[in-house]
Amino acid sequence: MTPKRNVAAGPRVAVIGAGSWGTTFGKILADGGAQVTMWARRAELAHEIDEAKRNSRYLPGINLPRTMAATHELAIAMRDVDQVYLSVPSQSLRENLKALRPLLADSDTKIVSLMKGVERTTGLRMSQVIEQELRCDPDRIAVASGPNLALEIAREQPTAAVISSRSQETAEEVARAARNSYFRTFVNTDVIGTEFGGVLKNLIAVAIGIVDGVGYGENTKASIITRGLVEMTDFAVANGAQPETLQGLAGLGDLIATCQSPLSRNNTAGRLLGQGYSFQDVVKQMQQTAEGLASVAPVLQLARESEVDMPIVEQVKMVLDGKMNPRDIAPHLTTDDDTPQGERTNHGQADGGGALRRALQRAFDQFRNGGRSAGRD
Repeated sequence: MTPKRNVAAGPRVAVIGAGSWGTTFGKILADGGAQVTMWARRAELAHEIDEAKRNSRYLPGINLPRTMAATHELAIAMRDVDQVYLSVPSQSLRENLKALRPLLADSDTKIVSLMKGVERTTGLRMSQVIEQELRCDPDRIAVASGPNLALEIAREQPTAAVISSRSQETAEEVARAARNSYFRTFVNTDVIGTEFGGVLKNLIAVAIGIVDGVGYGENTKASIITRGLVEMTDFAVANGAQPETLQGLAGLGDLIATCQSPLSRNNTAGRLLGQGYSFQDVVKQMQQTAEGLASVAPVLQLARESEVDMPIVEQVKMVLDGKMNPRDIAPHLTTDDDTPQGERTNHGQADGGGALRRALQRAFDQFRNGGRSAGRD
């Protein structure tokens, strides 16, 4: 299938992966003026996107831009592109990159990760897998993250994201392409913090889903979210991130969106666990990948190596392994002993982080007022 293109002034881009988030990001790019070709593994899905401008399985009811093309032939999607956006399951990224490597040889194409996971076998972040497998300059690699539930964005509800790259120039180039009237992009150079924010919030969202499935209320969820942000920040900083990144879109923002959405993948997976389904049953019921389930073990391994305590993630793993009754999950109650502990609301500080506290208060006000929405994390 050879995709049809309309003339456009923006960069030529390929989006590899036509699930809900990949297709939504293709729409973001096309609505911003880019010339977008989607690559779908299944020919029938590529045909539907290319001809009907629909993706009825992953984005029902959404009309895609007329300028968006699609193909199931990777070489066609990659022809003369300036930027490549990767939106495949994190555990299959390396396999997909092997197919992409010869198509990117001797080019300076920018590579953008839309994925939020770590590789199970190596513990590597997605940008590290890209650098390793494509053998490319890390300055060509960027990552996108933020409070980005796909269906809401596909419906053009306003939101924001952060584009991060070791190269400020690369981050700005990608950010210019990935913005339009309903999608605003900010930039930073803290790739570690941006990626770990996207990974770790999935694990906290699984915990929130579990307590939701059990039937616990807003106090329990608010406690876990608040302590979860501290846990996320401790882990990320111990692994080289800047603490302020975890207070931004890739950390706090994404955490709120994922935890408050009952239809986010990780929230849904946790809710099924809380309702008594086994891990195997949850995987069977999920139509799309819940990245948090695959990231629990490698994140805990990295935490142990970094000597970071992660009681929330530890208890999620115990539930996943069938070693803890979901009704007993209460990671926010765990302490080393009975001595009262200082409440750290920012990395390494017992007091401070006033802006963070105010942001959390606003978020929980919204959360308690029923800000529930459909989408994907």
